[in-house]
Parts: sequence; structure tokens; C-alpha cells
Amino acid sequence: MGAYVNPIYPYKSSADWMTTPPQRKPLIVIGAGPVGLAAAIDARLQGLEVLVLDDDKTVSVGSRAVCYAKRSLEILDRLGIADEACQLGVSWNIGRTFLEEDEVYQFNLVPDAGHKRPGMINLQQYHIEEMLIARALALGADIRWQHKVTAVTPSADHATLTVETPDGRFDIEADWLVVADGARSPIRRHLGLDIEGRVFQDRFLIADVIMKADYPAERWFWFDPPFHPNQSVLLHKQSNNVWRIDFQLGWDADPEEEKKPEKVIPRLKAMLGDDRPFELEWVSIYTFQCRRMTDFRHGRVLFVGDAAHQVSPFGARGANSGFQDVDDLMWKLALVMKGQASDKLLDSYAHDRQFAADENIMNSTRSTDFITPKSRTSKTFRNAVLALAKHHPFARKLVNSGRLSMPSFLTESALNTPDTEVFAGQMVPGAPMDDAPVQLNGQDGWLLDQVGRGFQCLLFADAVDAQTLAALQNLKLGAVPVDTLVVSKQSLSVPGLVVLVDAQGLMAKRYDAQAGTAYLLRPDQHVVARWRQLQAAAVQAAVARAIGQIGGQKP
Repeated sequence: MGAYVNPIYPYKSSADWMTTPPQRKPLIVIGAGPVGLAAAIDARLQGLEVLVLDDDKTVSVGSRAVCYAKRSLEILDRLGIADEACQLGVSWNIGRTFLEEDEVYQFNLVPDAGHKRPGMINLQQYHIEEMLIARALALGADIRWQHKVTAVTPSADHATLTVETPDGRFDIEADWLVVADGARSPIRRHLGLDIEGRVFQDRFLIADVIMKADYPAERWFWFDPPFHPNQSVLLHKQSNNVWRIDFQLGWDADPEEEKKPEKVIPRLKAMLGDDRPFELEWVSIYTFQCRRMTDFRHGRVLFVGDAAHQVSPFGARGANSGFQDVDDLMWKLALVMKGQASDKLLDSYAHDRQFAADENIMNSTRSTDFITPKSRTSKTFRNAVLALAKHHPFARKLVNSGRLSMPSFLTESALNTPDTEVFAGQMVPGAPMDDAPVQLNGQDGWLLDQVGRGFQCLLFADAVDAQTLAALQNLKLGAVPVDTLVVSKQSLSVPGLVVLVDAQGLMAKRYDAQAGTAYLLRPDQHVVARWRQLQAAAVQAAVARAIGQIGGQKP
């Protein structure tokens, strides 16, 4: 057993940038945490030059963000590190909740088969950051360590940054600025931007413990366990024999006292109930809050991740929602930077992700109120539910130990074309796409591995006539082209088009597809529109609606 040793990344001088007037970069990202690094990778995949500035010289200390949800893994697939993350991380789908020593509730995050990724993996944040850094550098992102941004001055067509380095201070300009500098966000505070919500009066102890244990790879949550009475405890397995244990302490706990080994070790021994050896890798005390900025976009300055919104850790919505911010933002920013859309498209980033943040805050607040009730009514409800859950199945569904992160259905997005025909199922305009097994050129694969590369049209058809083929080929010729994927029940040859074979029929089932059904997909794997029969003019109109402008021309 041994504690993780943080890598040290080399400082690279920016002395050649210390010029008057300041040099201009097309895109700068502030913050080399998971969300900022994801933005940098996505920028490079979109063909954009990107500069990342971070005031540190290593990855995060401690496990911090631990649980990465299925949707995040699908995003990381597109970014190119999901295989590595899943190989090192601990995959799980089952969560169990206990009252004292009795199990009262369990859930399965992926109850049906036919998905590439599990419901969650547990992996320490420092491992994810190392993977993201390596990927960003391999793609040509410029990451500058020990570059602290101390001021940002927004202008109509750029932002000016003041940067402090070991070589001195200088100014640099960015056509576009993505702020991913975390929950305390010095840039948000410097700009005097508001962030509103609730701060919860409770304290929790995080202990990362290195030990060998045969507990299953599941999420275990206890209310009022005998080893920690009148409080709650959460247990997660991580990679390399590291276990994450969270103890509820109460608001009156002294943070400095509770972090001392002489306080932490007895708690752990009481929980483990044996004399197995263990080593403390990291200990921290946290409080939590549910709040967000009023607006995630301020001209050329765009906020993502914890800089824009914060939630309690119950439900694993922090890093997961940050990855979804980036997934929504970067394709839109790329179209704007390439002159293929008006910058008004970025207003839809703010609208969509503010909607998602409100949803996450609502779910996180409900979980937090159940776990740490602060009113007489909330506590009475919580205790009644737990008492009933030991004996009555109906009450177990009301137990809320943290409703886990799920992607938002952006049903209110201005980019959607509303349905005009009847469909069953969940794949409504604005929905994040369901995965499904497919075959491509005789090889087994997955639907989501074939989408997320610009706008795409899914056409369910067992044959494509000449007229339909010509219409599909014309879709590729616009200023913002639309590639088509044909979905067939059997192997099919269509000149110039990719054919996915739905051998198990799960795609047709999940998308309520019939012969001729067509779906228009956003570059971030959300549904834009759907029709029972393909019409090229309708597809083009839906794309025009989605991006607001095509080639600078109003549709």
C-alpha cells in the first residue's frame, strides 16, 4: 500500500508574450481541472487553437470528484479517454441504502442490457486529470502551468487577461474566454458576478483510505449506523485499493479537530469492525451548497462547471454536470468562431445549461434535505419514511440518499423543432441519446460511437431509393453539412453512406422507429427533431433553427 504521488508539470516561460500591445489568442481556458481540460480537448477536436492557463503545477489533491456517470463516460468516449478511465476505475450499477444495519432500498442505474458504459465508475479526480492532460497535450493544446490570471477586463469583441508568472506579469487578449476555475472562481468574484442559492449547515468528513477489503463494487449509504449513530455514512470503492468514506458530523463539529488522525482513525476502526491495516491517503472536511450564477454567458466570457454552478455531493452532479456544460458549449463556440453561426447561438448554451443547473440543484437540494433535515417537517417526514421502509416496500422508493446524476432532457431548448407526429418513448427533441448495440461493416459496435461529429441524420430504412439518396447527398452540401447514418435490420449497401445494422432491434425499440423514421441529432448527441418520414427540406429547416444562422445568413 502507498499513497498517490502527484506529478509535477514543468513551467514554460511566456516571456515572448510580454509585449505591448498585448498579443491576441482566439480561445483561452482558465483552469486545468477536469472541466477546463475537457473544454481544451473538445476545442482541439473542433480544430480550434486553445491556450489553457492554470495557477498550479500539478493535479488535484485528494479524490474530490469520484463518481463519473454513464453520460460523462459517453462524453469522455468522444474526447478519447473513456476506455482508459473505465479500465482503471471501478464500475458499478447497484446502490444500497441501510437504516442502522438493515437494507431498506436499492437501485440499479442501468437495469436493461445493451449499453456500452456502466451506470457509474468510481475514479479519483487526480487520475482523470492526468488522463485529460495527456490527451490535451497529444492533441496540441497549449497548457501553461503557474500562470495565475489575476484580472479579466471584458470588451465587446475580446477579453483582456492579466497573468502573473514566475517570469513576471503580462497582459494577453482572448477572442473568447472559457472560465473553469472552480467553485470559488476568482474570476467570477473579480468581475463581481452574482451567484445565488443555499448553503447547508452541516459538515462531512471525507477520508480516502488505502486498504484491502472484499466489499462489492457498490454504493453503500447508511442512516444511523451503529458505528456512527444519529448520522449518515457513505462508502465507495475506488481504484488501487482506495476507499472513499464520508461521515456526517453535524454543523457544530470543529473542522480542524475532526481532520486530526486521532479523531479519524477511531471512526474508521469502529466502522470496519476489525483490525485490518489501513492507511489514510487524504482527509478533508466539507460543507456544501446549491447555487448558480444568474447567467453563464457574459459577452465573450463563458462560465462552465463549478465556476457557474455548485451542488451538494449527494448525487454526483459536480464534475458530471461540468462535462455536460462543455459538451453543450464547445460545438456551438466552434461554429461561431468559424463564422458559421451568429454568436447568439451561445445564448442557447446559457439557457440550456442554466435549465440543467436548476434541475440538478432541485434534485440535489431534495437529497440534502432528506439526508440532513433542517426543519421539523423535513425531519418528521424523513424519520417516518425510514421507519416504514424497514417493513413496507412502497416507502423504500421514498428513501433519498442521493438521486444520482442523470443527463438533462433539454426539452425547453430553443434549438429543438417540436414534434408534429406521435412517437412513444423518451427520445423527444432535447433528449440525450440512448445508446444501443449496432454492427458496422460486420463488426460489433455502439451507436454513440458513431455520432457526435457535427449534425447527423439517422434514417431507419431497409432500402434507400435513388430519390432519397439524392436528397441525403444534398444535405451534405450546405454551409453546415448533415451526415446521414442509415439504420437497417440487415446488412445494406448504400453508396456514400454509413449503414448501421440494428441486429438486436434495440435501436428501433428505443427510438420508436418504423421504416422511414428520421432523427436529426446535435453534435452533442441530443435529439433536435424527428419525423415519421424523411423530408430533406424539413431537416435543413431544423438545422437552420438549431444554429440560428447559417454562414452569417438568417434562415
